[in-house]
Amino acid sequence: MHDHANPLSMSPEEFRRLAHAVVDWIADYRQGLASRPVVSNVPPGSVRAQLPSTPPTEPEGFGAVLDDLDRTIAPALSHWQHPRFFAYFPSNSDLAAVLGDFLSTGLGVLGLAWQSAPALTEVEEVAVDWLRQMTGLSPAWSGVIQDTASTGTLVALLCARERASGHGAATRGLQHAGPPLTVYASREAHSSVAKAALLAGFGRDHLRLVGVDADRAMDPRALQAALEADAAAGRRPCAIVATTGTTTTTAMDPVDACADLAAAHGAWLHVDAAMAGSAAILPECRHLWHGIERADSIVTNPHKWLGASFDCSVYFVRDEQHLVRVMSTNPSYLRTAVDDQVRNYRDWGIALGRRFRALKLWSLIRTHGTARLQARLRRDLANARWFADQVRGLPPWRVLAPVALQTVCVRHEPPGLAGEALDRHTLAWVDRLHQSGAAWVTPAQLDGRWFVRVSIGALPTERADVAALWQAMQRAVG
Repeated sequence: MHDHANPLSMSPEEFRRLAHAVVDWIADYRQGLASRPVVSNVPPGSVRAQLPSTPPTEPEGFGAVLDDLDRTIAPALSHWQHPRFFAYFPSNSDLAAVLGDFLSTGLGVLGLAWQSAPALTEVEEVAVDWLRQMTGLSPAWSGVIQDTASTGTLVALLCARERASGHGAATRGLQHAGPPLTVYASREAHSSVAKAALLAGFGRDHLRLVGVDADRAMDPRALQAALEADAAAGRRPCAIVATTGTTTTTAMDPVDACADLAAAHGAWLHVDAAMAGSAAILPECRHLWHGIERADSIVTNPHKWLGASFDCSVYFVRDEQHLVRVMSTNPSYLRTAVDDQVRNYRDWGIALGRRFRALKLWSLIRTHGTARLQARLRRDLANARWFADQVRGLPPWRVLAPVALQTVCVRHEPPGLAGEALDRHTLAWVDRLHQSGAAWVTPAQLDGRWFVRVSIGALPTERADVAALWQAMQRAVG
């Protein structure tokens, strides 16, 4: 019999009492979010100035943490779960997923190998396969949970590099003999694509940012020209990254046309569907990914619009044996007698150890089911269409890009204002909107000029919140 009253750690009974207080705090926080200003306006350094600069020598108890939370931390947060959050992208942390994440941390298990926590691996296998089925992908795909899409894209480019070089980079390093390998993405692609190309050793000189069409999607003719120019110059096209749901406007690159060109040049096709991929659970939206079955890899983030708590990004791949060959190191101390019967996810990504991330995705899907998740996404799509209609109906407001999903790109363009004067006007009214605390949006640039991205899809955001945003925007320009 072990004595659990260890004076050097928190006892289960003390944990029980404090955990109730933490859950009550989170529930009160979520319930009262609408009454808080959505954006924090604290000056830089103010949080640090309120916290002790040296660690305590004697125990202060968890009560000190809750005091810090109330006094210092919560007032200095911008609130991503707020009903008036329209910035960046929805980073929904559904409370069912919060509970799954809490369980994961409470269990404190680590997935180094299947044997180190068998359920960790097998729940992940089932959860990502559920997501595969929900998004309409065929059984040809296998999935693994990574931390973020940035990691998924890096893994994809490593796989592309090794396939193109016959695993030369893995043996002889970056100096493997052969033509320089080139990577292609839209100039609207996320910055993580360029970062992945650099980290994977392609070099900035071998990354091609391809022009876009009128809808801001990658132009297949420009892509073809870039591929042919490199091939003619003795370089080897290695990977094409198609973005479905670009950061700035949620433009959808033409996956099928990219697949044609990838096939013609023997290039790997990776699809970055980080935010927008959640919409694939809606049958009516799947045409936006026409040709997806021809890709080699896909990354999508359930921790964005779908509702799983950050971090939970799913990397799908068609050739899992190639992925394992590229990523596996298989040290002797992790080998077990069942390795040929199980999946060891350490060989599917960069990290050796992994958290039980699948529990939050499992909890989300198990709690809500596909139908309720679909209903929420349809609500957000309808709210985005409604908002775009209001903007179009009130000149000099303008919608600047097609509304493919839930992001609406807008600008207020008073007669006679253009260029830098229009930029100053845009940034000034956005600043007034944020200072008011009424809503949070993201200013961004299109063709070198400032505009505003309104990203609709926070969990509690209803039509009334979108209408309130629209009124606040009109007040801000006036």
